[in-house]
Formats: sequence, structure tokens, C-alpha cells
Amino acid sequence: MAEVVHLSTRQRFVAIARVAKITYQAAPLAVVVEVSGSIINAVLPIVTTYFAALTTTALAEAFTGNPTAGSRAITYVIITALLGIVMTAWSSVQQYMSKSMRYRVEAAVSDRMYEHFLKLDFWRYDDKQTIDTYDKASRFASFFPYVFDRLATVISQFIALLAGLVALILVSWWLGLILLAAVIPGIIIQFRLSRAQTRHWNTHVEDRRSRSMIEWNLLQPDHMAELRLYGVVRHLLDLRLKFREADEKEQIDFERSFIFKRLGADILEAAAEVIALLWTVSQIIHHALPIGQFLYVQQIVSRALGGASGFVSAINSVDEDLANLVDYQFFMELPEAEGNGARLRGVPHSIRFDHVSFHYPQSDIMVLQDISLEITKQQHVAIVGENGAGKTTLIKLLTGLYQPTEGTVLLDGTPLPEFEIGSWHRHLGMLSQNYTTYGFATARDNIYFGDVSAPFDQKRFDQALDWAEARTFLQKLPQGVDNYVITWMEDEAGNKGVDLSGGQWQRLALARNFYRDSPVIILDEPTSAIDALAESRIFTHLFEAKDKTVITISHRLTTVKKADIIFMLENGHVVERGTHQELVANKGAYYTMFESQL
Repeated sequence: MAEVVHLSTRQRFVAIARVAKITYQAAPLAVVVEVSGSIINAVLPIVTTYFAALTTTALAEAFTGNPTAGSRAITYVIITALLGIVMTAWSSVQQYMSKSMRYRVEAAVSDRMYEHFLKLDFWRYDDKQTIDTYDKASRFASFFPYVFDRLATVISQFIALLAGLVALILVSWWLGLILLAAVIPGIIIQFRLSRAQTRHWNTHVEDRRSRSMIEWNLLQPDHMAELRLYGVVRHLLDLRLKFREADEKEQIDFERSFIFKRLGADILEAAAEVIALLWTVSQIIHHALPIGQFLYVQQIVSRALGGASGFVSAINSVDEDLANLVDYQFFMELPEAEGNGARLRGVPHSIRFDHVSFHYPQSDIMVLQDISLEITKQQHVAIVGENGAGKTTLIKLLTGLYQPTEGTVLLDGTPLPEFEIGSWHRHLGMLSQNYTTYGFATARDNIYFGDVSAPFDQKRFDQALDWAEARTFLQKLPQGVDNYVITWMEDEAGNKGVDLSGGQWQRLALARNFYRDSPVIILDEPTSAIDALAESRIFTHLFEAKDKTVITISHRLTTVKKADIIFMLENGHVVERGTHQELVANKGAYYTMFESQL
């Protein structure tokens, strides 16, 4: 259940100031226009109504024979028309400036958020609290450009209410008093309803998230086969209905409890309007007020009541936005990964684990325990073990994505954290089981993304295609390597993309890794969707490259046996090490694991 954030008055003002500052820094002129527009939009209609009322009075006087009233009526009509033109022109300018402001603010806020997210310590990407905070922050970031619009609406509606009260007081002070007394109950009730709606929203986040995920799964073409074969569609639809009712039915129930309260407030406001109009008619009949005052009072009362309702709705909306801003700010204050170490100048001759133990944050279970091993330059290494033995975790420590709980990872005797991590990563090429698929890009770009630090290199590209055995299937695509690789994309000429099989995607990812041409290559089950013979040929190419350090995780004996040294992991420990022949001869854990393949 999500925590409901309640802001103090001071926190609200601090949050408002923060929104205003960020928005002003991104689009200063647009902010000035927006604030000015709030005042103009609140005051100009009242001024227009005033001249419209004078026009009505002048026309009535002209009808009764007043010789000067006609010219005054024409003057008032011209003024009213000019005010209408000004309002229309200003609306167009403000609309453009609002769009400009939203674009600039969204760009500034989202760019800042993405850059911050990509600089966090790697362990945070596995941390549920961090990801939940990021989800909240990213949702708020998409709405951030509209927050200042809502603040401007609050100002505009408040000024409209205040100006309406002042305008009525100028007619009769007790009319203003009656209107004020009528709107206060409605404001209080609307505040309470809005607060209840906010509490409801925050306490049903999980229901909406579950419903959204079900709806997403039901509409994914790739999921249709399993959903229908397993007969789970009806069950998921019933679950969707359950979550929807838990969310929306409760909302309807508590809104029902406010019906009579809101009805009472509406009746009170309507009564105040009727009393004001009856009094105005009475005064006009007794010649105490000009006839145009009826239109004036009717419009002013209507605008004041509308301003009161709009003010409450806007301020509650802003209040929720400001509470969400707390989540955004909390996320933006998460510390970024330190990157002030020394630059790694060349490929290390030695990568050494010195009594390394590790458990993940938020867990006390040791995944690796007292690991000591060394990988030398240009050595071909295999890391094997059952699922859950700690193989992938060991790679995460080797790449510096995580830091050991105990012990040290050293590059040529220097602890890895003492280096600037980016300089180490530039020497690494890594392909894991969960490789990235760039569906928005062509096959060529999917491979080129292996090294975007330099212009496209055709020679490296051709070699990558051959080593990954990807050339044959890519040449068969309608546009060759320039074809999009999902059917949802098409090029400017209208040529549609083509879906790849799992094995073809894996070859494309391998080609990207080979295009990177890094001196240290890490492969974590990289060919699970490729047949054994093709895998054997691919690794033959790879191991023939004597100038590279190759570290591979695999369950296929044909791949593992080619390694210079094999490390056998079991329950987080290195239980065996040696060549294939040595480990088979020992008939220990390695032999047992690969016995069926032997």
C-alpha cells in the first residue's frame, strides 16, 4: 500500500518555489506570460461584463428618448468588441507560450532525470525501493510541465473569485457578503472530497498497477499463444474486473456519501444568486440602479461562483502534484556513483579476485564466498556451475557494477574501485543472456551500437557478421542490413521491418559484441538459442583470436572444453579449477555436471 504524503504549509510553499524556479530557469519569458495571463484572464472578463452592462443601460436610455445615450451605446459596443479582440489575441499568444514552456520544461526535467538515473550505483537497479521511487518520479516528470499551468490556474481562479466579490461590493456590500457566505460551505466540502479522492488514489496504487499490467499482457501479440493455450484469458479478465472494482467502486461509494452535502452547497449558492438577482431587479424597478446592472450582477455572481469552484479544484490538483514532487526530489537526491578514480591506461595483465565474498543489498544471503582466482591477459577462461552457483554475480563484480562485501577485485594489483569505472568498461565487451534488442533501429545500427565512440567501420562490421555467422540471414532480408528488425517499424520508402527469431537476434547481439572488438570479452550463455554446431564454429573463431581475453559462462561442453582454464562454482565457492582434461580426470563436481554430455 502506498504511503500518503501530507505536506505542511511550509513544505507546500517550498515545493511551489521549487516548481517556479525550475520552470523559470527553463523558460523565463513563458513564465512571465503565464503569470500575466492568469491576471488578465481573471480581470478582463469582468471589465468586459462591465462595459456590456453599460451598453445595455445606454440602449435602454436611448429607447426612452435620451439623445446622448445612442452615441454612448456605440462607444461601449466598440470598447466591448476591442476587449474581445484583445482576449482572443492574448489567448493565442498565451497558448503558444504555454506550449513552448511545457516543451522546454519537460526537456529540462526529463533530461536531468534520465542522466541522473544512468549515473546511480548499479545495485540500485536491483533495489525495489529505488525502482518504485523512479517510477513515481518518471510519472511526475511527464506531468511536471503542467504543474506551473495549474499554479497559474490557481492564481487566475482566486483572482476571479476575489474580483467578483469586490465587483459585487461596489454594487452593494451585503451582496458581496451573501456571496461569500454561500461559497464557503461549497469550498469546504470540495476540499474534503478532494482529500478523500487523493487518499483513495494513494491507497489503491497496487490495484491500478496490477490492472495495468494485466491489460498490457492481454494486448501483447507475443503473449497470445500461451494465453490461449493455457486458457488463462478468462481468468485474467476476471482479475482485471476485481482490481477495477476495488479501485473504482470504492471511489463511487465515497463520492455517493458527498452527494447530499454537495447538493446542499449547490442549493445555497443558487439561492445566493437568486437573492442577488431579485434584489437587483427590485432596485432597477425602483430606479435605484440602471437596467444594465442586472446583466452585470448576473455575470459577476456566475463568474465568482465558477472561480470558487475552479479555485478549489485547481488547488487540490496542485496539492497532489506537490506531494508527487517530494518523490521526484527524493529520487533526484539519490547519490550518484563515484567516478573520480584514476584512468586505466591500458589492458590489465591480471584480473584477480582476492578472498571475495558478496551478498546483494537488502539481503544477507551470501552469493559468493571467499573467491580467490586470477585471469591473465589473453587467457581463455570458462566459468561453470549449476544455476544459482554465482557465475553471473562474479561477472558483475569483475565489471565493477557491484563492489564486494568482503575482499577485493584487483587490476594489476590495484583495487578496481580506485579506477574511473568508465575507463575499465572501455576495455570490455559483454553479451549476457538478457541481451538488448534495439527494435527502433536497423540491423546495421544494432551492430554498430557495439562501439559508437568512433565512426562506422565497414571492415570491423564485415568481420563481426562473419564471426557471428549473421551474414547469411541478414542478406536475405528485403533491405539487407539496412532492414528494420521488427514488423512495427518501416523506413521512409515504406519498406516494413521483419521479425527475427530468437537465434537470429542472438547472432545480431553477438555481432554487436564482435564489432566492439574489445580486448576483454565476457560471454554469459550467449548462444543459448543457437544450435550446438553453429556455437562451436563461433567459439572457434573467438578462441583463435589470441590477442583477446575471453571469459565465458556456458553449459555446453563443446564450448567449455576449449578454455585454457575452467573454474567450477558450487554454492558460491570455487570448488575446482583446471583444464578440461584435468577436471574430467578428477571425476569431481565438473565431471558430474557434464557427465551426460561426455
